[in-house]
Amino acid sequence: MSEHYPPINDLRDGMRVDWDVRITMDDGVTLAADIFRPDDDQPHPVLLAASPYGKGLPFAVGFASQLRSLLTEHPEVAASSSNEYQVWEYPDPERWVPAGYVCVRIDTRGAGASEGAIDFFSPRETQDLYDCIEWAAAQPWSNGKVGLLGISYLASNQWQVAELAPPHLAAICPWEGASDFFREYTHHGGIATEFMPSWMPYQVKSVQHGRGDAQLNPHTGRRVSGKPIRSERELEDNAIAIGDVLRANPTLGEYYRDRSAVLEKITLPVLSASNWGGMGLHSRGNFEGFSRVASEQKWLEVHGLEHWTEFYTDYGLAIQRQFFDHFLKGEDNGWDRRPPVQLKVRTPNDFFVRQENEWPLARTQWTRFYLDASCGMLSETTPSGDSHAAFKARSEGVMFKTPVFDDDIEITGPAALKLFVSSTTADADLFVTMHLFDPSGTEVLFPTAFEPHGPLAQGWLRMSHRALDEDRSLPYRPWHHHTEIAPLTPGETYEADVEIWPFSIVAPAGYQIGLSVRGQDYTHDLAGEPEITYGREIRGSGAYWHELPGDRDNPVYDGETTLIGRASHRPYVLLPVIPKS
Repeated sequence: MSEHYPPINDLRDGMRVDWDVRITMDDGVTLAADIFRPDDDQPHPVLLAASPYGKGLPFAVGFASQLRSLLTEHPEVAASSSNEYQVWEYPDPERWVPAGYVCVRIDTRGAGASEGAIDFFSPRETQDLYDCIEWAAAQPWSNGKVGLLGISYLASNQWQVAELAPPHLAAICPWEGASDFFREYTHHGGIATEFMPSWMPYQVKSVQHGRGDAQLNPHTGRRVSGKPIRSERELEDNAIAIGDVLRANPTLGEYYRDRSAVLEKITLPVLSASNWGGMGLHSRGNFEGFSRVASEQKWLEVHGLEHWTEFYTDYGLAIQRQFFDHFLKGEDNGWDRRPPVQLKVRTPNDFFVRQENEWPLARTQWTRFYLDASCGMLSETTPSGDSHAAFKARSEGVMFKTPVFDDDIEITGPAALKLFVSSTTADADLFVTMHLFDPSGTEVLFPTAFEPHGPLAQGWLRMSHRALDEDRSLPYRPWHHHTEIAPLTPGETYEADVEIWPFSIVAPAGYQIGLSVRGQDYTHDLAGEPEITYGREIRGSGAYWHELPGDRDNPVYDGETTLIGRASHRPYVLLPVIPKS
């Protein structure tokens, strides 16, 4: 039996805090939890979340630069909290406990102070979360209603456990949380992404259970990785080698299905919060989650800015509070009468809030903008004649631009690109980017979830993964099987449908929309020192690089790609144009 720190019961800043509480799973493994609750003996609703990031690692210690930025840009976050108890992507107990909630933070199996081996989003990990929900509901400080609230990992696992319908899970709020492990976490359009292999050493292995050099929790003086110290070999044996797994599983099989929720089985109340700038990981999951869950009580909220920001601002907190007050406390506060969709529509410099009744918007004018390779135009006019554009796969490819807009135009929703492609090799990777250009021709870039200078939107497709599931595909959202690899015959032309993740922009008069097709990740050309994430520069596509060793280093991706346009093969992008009111 492993040795653990004994629980500590504290009274801090008006909260009763129970540090390092042990929760026993059905296989005997124990997980560690920190519990923040009101200083009374009354039962309260519970907000619970679980992650591999170390429940005892304060935001200010583990993610100091992000917290400084948050407090500088949004000082209201510090107005009602000391931020001393904030932990990365968990709810802040100082803003929830005074409102009558219990906050439960759990280290997932193998991480932090929890026993076991790390296996991201595995069925075992999902069952652990189920058991923790039911454990929390049975505690004397609980009113029997549990809600799930958290960002990213702490949002993605909500979809999974909600599918299992724990009896005491009353509502979920996955705030920027992917729901499809293959299409969103590990393979974009079938192209392996380096995100998880890059992220794991910095954010997970650094707090792995048994790591002797982990940070200390300043409130307890204890290692956030727990009391035992494991050898390097033990640590290695108790953590999934995610890069090796991705290389061994290039198509969508049982491994990925086991880690993706069947959204149609979810029937409880859902508030799905997405970020326009979440392309590459979470945004697609929240849009799909809202659209596909079977719940009759579901809402979609979409915002912008950095991944963590709006979760903690007064804007985000007010939405979360009203939702959970209604479903966990039973308050008649008008939540059930609000429209199902709230969007922060993007402009070049800001956002404005607008409520809607559905997603995608019913009044959308689905508009084809044709790609004319002969002149690089993106136009509603069908081109005449034949054209083609060839580019080396390892290049920035080709750009298409609309004419300068004479009037403002809003484009809000998902998009899809139809291409006709040939390659000099047996495969080709397509990296598609939507751009906004100002009247001077300069690209307008945006602070996004994980990228300080990101484009409007992105999409990807590996041509050998081009096969569509016709039953699940929609005109504006192609759905690929990803279950088989179908090599190309060099020189032959193939139809390709690229999913472009949802985006929003009101492009003013004088601006242009652009679309580029390249064979490598989008990068901007801004001068100055780039930000460093996971030890590498981020220059336009966040941490979602696509050069996983053993995947993209294959010579098959070093050929020449040609985009073709002729009478029977007219490439176009289907854009969601929103008419003026």
